[in-house]
Amino acid sequence: MKLLLTTSNAMRVGSSIRRSPTTKSNTEFIESLRANFAEHSTAHEGHVNGDSNSKRASYQTWTRRKGDTLEIPALDFANSALAEERDQYDITVKLFYLPGASREKRAAQTREALDLVLKELHVSSIDLLIVSFPGIYFDEEEDCPDKINTRGPVEAEPEPLEGQLEAWKTLETFYTEGLVRKLGIAEFGKDRLEQHLQKVQIPPSVDQINLRDCCSVPKDLMALAKSKTVELLVHNDSSNILPRGTTRELLGCGEGGAGVLADASKSGDKRKSLHGEESQNGDTSAGLRGEVQPQWVVKYTAVVRNRGVVENKGYFACAELTG
Repeated sequence: MKLLLTTSNAMRVGSSIRRSPTTKSNTEFIESLRANFAEHSTAHEGHVNGDSNSKRASYQTWTRRKGDTLEIPALDFANSALAEERDQYDITVKLFYLPGASREKRAAQTREALDLVLKELHVSSIDLLIVSFPGIYFDEEEDCPDKINTRGPVEAEPEPLEGQLEAWKTLETFYTEGLVRKLGIAEFGKDRLEQHLQKVQIPPSVDQINLRDCCSVPKDLMALAKSKTVELLVHNDSSNILPRGTTRELLGCGEGGAGVLADASKSGDKRKSLHGEESQNGDTSAGLRGEVQPQWVVKYTAVVRNRGVVENKGYFACAELTG
């Protein structure tokens, strides 16, 4: 079963979960998911003197199953998420391929991710699509040798060049179809960028890099980018934006969880229902059972051009439930 998660517009929630310029974006992403799940899963029974008594509704009441996909919460594209005409916005989309995800499904997953954003914003194209590959970090020693390494443990082996190029072909298709005006990559140092430019038909217009404690862009990367008209942009996104354990915590039955996934530690055989009967995808009233593997996350941002104001920002994410 495929689990499709969404934050809706993260700008409408309280400022307490919006990230500061120095905070990794997965904090904003995870807390926005949590807030959106809580909003849909809590059934308010009444308000007395400003106090409210509430309980969490069954996940089946606020999610929607379409074929082999469970929308969490149920998607609603009836109204546009943008207040003005399309030409008033710069729309940037960043797609994160996650560690452990299936490469064979990437072409379909990439199109699905972009299609969700187009439907959410009621637009026919975006301005910039950036792709982030698993295991690729700009702050490796060869990119910034004088920098103290602060990225933490390595979460995945670097994506092989063949995988990068295969995924890039899908992005090039979007470009030729007019769905995307510019393409971009993330965390490419000089060597990776040079190799990439030699192999692709449509070169990236943007390279997003995370400098962290590195005070300046390496000169060789700056020279290459300038010679190839590649714009270097700084970001502070987390490469592994949706770890496997975090996904289960978000969707589980524990405190702060959405109650979509059953508590495997208390449910016995995860392949059987509470009554001992096997069920497809472990679907029971107590929650879904199985192993969760995050596949991808897509982040979209719509900025009003003449004001430089972020009007809409949100995320979609996909995970596979097996077993």
